[in-house]
Amino acid sequence: MNHFGNVITAMITPFHADGSVDYEAAASLATYLCEHGSDGVLVAGTTGEGATLTEQEKLTLFTTIVDALGKKATVIANVGSNNTAQTIAFAQKAAKTGVDALLVITPYYNKPNQAGCYAHFAAVAQAVSLPIILYNVPGRTGGKVEAQTVVRLARDFTNIVGIKEASGDLVAATMIARDTPDDFMLYSGEDNLTLPLLAVGGCGIISVASHLIGQALQEMIVAYKQQDVTKACRLHQQLLDVCNGVFCTVNPIPVKTCCHMLGLAEEVFRLPMVKASAAEKAFLRTMLEKAQIISPS
Repeated sequence: MNHFGNVITAMITPFHADGSVDYEAAASLATYLCEHGSDGVLVAGTTGEGATLTEQEKLTLFTTIVDALGKKATVIANVGSNNTAQTIAFAQKAAKTGVDALLVITPYYNKPNQAGCYAHFAAVAQAVSLPIILYNVPGRTGGKVEAQTVVRLARDFTNIVGIKEASGDLVAATMIARDTPDDFMLYSGEDNLTLPLLAVGGCGIISVASHLIGQALQEMIVAYKQQDVTKACRLHQQLLDVCNGVFCTVNPIPVKTCCHMLGLAEEVFRLPMVKASAAEKAFLRTMLEKAQIISPS
């Protein structure tokens, strides 16, 4: 069962020129995304520069976007940190904002073993009633939650309902899809592996590129689920350059730069994120032009 939809956009956080959060622009962007292929949004994640947002800024973002979207789309709040007690306290506050689900990352820097990973996620699951999506992204955290641990968590806690799988390990993804309950949601966390992950049992994508190609990603996933694999493969091949290109440097620099080119957000980041270089901007503009997302300049 695919509770949350095919395409969830891990959305950027718009800032004013002075670096403060532009909540009005965030609401407008969330609405735009859900009118252009997304079934929902993930708020204040990596792409949303969540690491540099204050707790109150995140809570206000959650409330703002829930109010903007109403029941028309899923809103997932990123509440994870490498401190279990802090994660629980923030998750309980986030649950009061009206979001539909919580994203909880594998603890970073600490690099817990699998027993520690299980205990961390179990403690959060026991402290809140909202659905929880695990987030496995070893490239960011330095650690990994193994497939067997995911399976155990999914079986032991009914509110651990899915995973954003961004390890690039299709064998592990296959094991998760095979061994978790039938309604467990396996989302790709890497745009360029969306179709391969669907093929091993995935249900969709928590996407960065969907800021730019959300409708096309939705079409690809629908085609695959309707067993039109030829069409899905063709779309996957057509979209690959954008799916790769939005990671030409550290996320979210490329996608926010592209959104600026499309008039969707200001080109403002919080340190340690910085603006794209001239060469990176030229590459991204060419990418958008080739994909016919913007007209040639």
